[in-house]
Amino acid sequence: MTELAGTSARDALLQQARDLRARQRVPEALATLARLQHLHPRFSRLYQERGHCQVLLGDAAAAVEALNEAVRLNPTLPASWDMLQQLHRMRGDAARAAGAARRLAALRRLPPEVVVADSLFADGDLEPAEAAIRDYLGRDGRNVGALRLLARIRLAREAPDEAELLLRNVLDLAPDYHAARFDHGMVLLQTQKPRLARQEADRLLAQDPDNREFLKLHAAACVGLGDYEAVIDLYARLLDGQGTVGAEVADLRLWRANALKVVGRQAEAIADYHAALAARPDYGVAWFSLGNLKTYRFTEDEIARLRAAEASPALQDMDRVYLCFALGKALEDREDHAASWRCYERGNAVRRAAARWRPEVAERVADRLKQVFTAGVFAERADWGVADPAPIFILGLPRSGSTLVEQILASHSQVEGTQELAEIGRYVAELCGRDPDCGLPVRPEALLNLTAPDVGALGERFLSETRAYRRSGRPFFIDKMPNNFWHIGLIHLVLPGSRIIDVRREPMACGFSNLKQLFGATHQEFAYGAVDLARYYRTYLDLMGHWDEVLAGRVLRVSYEDVVEDLEGGVRKILDHCGLAFEPACLAFHQTQRGVRTPSSEQVRRPIGREGLDQWRRYEPWLTPLRDALGDALTRYRG
Repeated sequence: MTELAGTSARDALLQQARDLRARQRVPEALATLARLQHLHPRFSRLYQERGHCQVLLGDAAAAVEALNEAVRLNPTLPASWDMLQQLHRMRGDAARAAGAARRLAALRRLPPEVVVADSLFADGDLEPAEAAIRDYLGRDGRNVGALRLLARIRLAREAPDEAELLLRNVLDLAPDYHAARFDHGMVLLQTQKPRLARQEADRLLAQDPDNREFLKLHAAACVGLGDYEAVIDLYARLLDGQGTVGAEVADLRLWRANALKVVGRQAEAIADYHAALAARPDYGVAWFSLGNLKTYRFTEDEIARLRAAEASPALQDMDRVYLCFALGKALEDREDHAASWRCYERGNAVRRAAARWRPEVAERVADRLKQVFTAGVFAERADWGVADPAPIFILGLPRSGSTLVEQILASHSQVEGTQELAEIGRYVAELCGRDPDCGLPVRPEALLNLTAPDVGALGERFLSETRAYRRSGRPFFIDKMPNNFWHIGLIHLVLPGSRIIDVRREPMACGFSNLKQLFGATHQEFAYGAVDLARYYRTYLDLMGHWDEVLAGRVLRVSYEDVVEDLEGGVRKILDHCGLAFEPACLAFHQTQRGVRTPSSEQVRRPIGREGLDQWRRYEPWLTPLRDALGDALTRYRG
């Protein structure tokens, strides 16, 4: 199976089917194509070949069905459009024949090399597609269609910064190239620049205000900026629009539910999650999102549906992961901890198999940061940066209680809660490079090349770029990005007047909470295996110990357990560190109305409780690998 999964094996199977057809052994050719479809269901040329086979069998309807699937997956297949034109004409469908003829004519007007590269790209053959389009661009470097295709290929090959640059060049050459501007907006979202993405969406909508894809881009940018109220109505508008079909309904309902959840309209969010599942019953992310509310309880019927969906052998890996985590939460609420753990373990195993996290890279980066950022480095740069006290950075590990501390601070009349801001990490990536697997800085020493004006400009840039997330006019604002613990050195240099809070949770409780939490996209990939997670926790302790040594007193350590045991004492400690007067509203943080987009959103809308302190002990029989790998971190975390 593994050998057949490769591109060369895929192409060999396709050639085998072609050879069988050429020898008039059509049933064997179709059987070979069925095997190929099982291995590569999105391979367009297998459907094109199936169309050829069905034509030989005289089954025009089956041929049209196969060819339609081929061009749905890959619109740049001239042979498929040609056959569709002929088949539609033969069946007396003049309109569809004319449509296929137009598509074929459009392809024939394009340079053949571009068509070939586009076709390869559609089938996921990225390396040959890039080679073909670069070869063509060597002869016609100002062809904006070819440049856009190269940008899409580079994005698929995980080079978003290159894609962004290529698309800017395209738009310089052709400002009215709407497809390229849309691609640019999508890349800006991926590179965590939602303000610029929204600008692109607005420019597109000025030309075509009802374009559904442009509206979705605008909505996604609003989500990135934390403007959730606007997108709730926008998604409702799209749901009321013409031409909405099952898969799109499921997505729109899911996205709207997520926005409703963030702003605290939980009952409406649940209704939309259910509507998404009505449109697509096996929609794994919708099932998971219900469980991820933390307060939702699945019914017995829903658990049966979850089990049936998760047992399907045709399930895509990511849907299986979502369903496993949802089922794990459902069974945890039923106190069937053994079955619940098996689900979490199964979901983690599938998710980890797709991850690229390498703990040794993180450990090397931590060691390099300790070598780069010495006490002497900070002493030599003591007067650098922007002394503005507005930013408050909350960091640590995921599931450490950082959302609780954020909610406490955001309940203060002088503090605005924003969201997990990506700006600091983006600056580090620009200056130091980003490891493709772990997302950590490749060359931390590059930060030492910054001059005093560079550092000041970076501080001003942060304050300027984060202004888009600030709407209340309050003098202080929160950046609650857990991963910023890697970047405390840069934060101190560029924003010496900021406050930094490290929220720390007992390692077994924190570790267990991570192991039963599914994070979005490629985030927090260390969290899907006990040993990886333990090594990350230990690396975090080591690096925080270094920051405490070279920046004594700069970071306030807040123990999640201490805040739970003594809320008022913890609140006063946090406020004192931020130079803020005590306000009783911070004790009633759960009553504060604001958007919260982390997995703890519903938990911080309830009074503080002790349930999170010892919850892991119900799963203690299965957590021995975590305990063993944590080693002395089990006690050292208190330091």
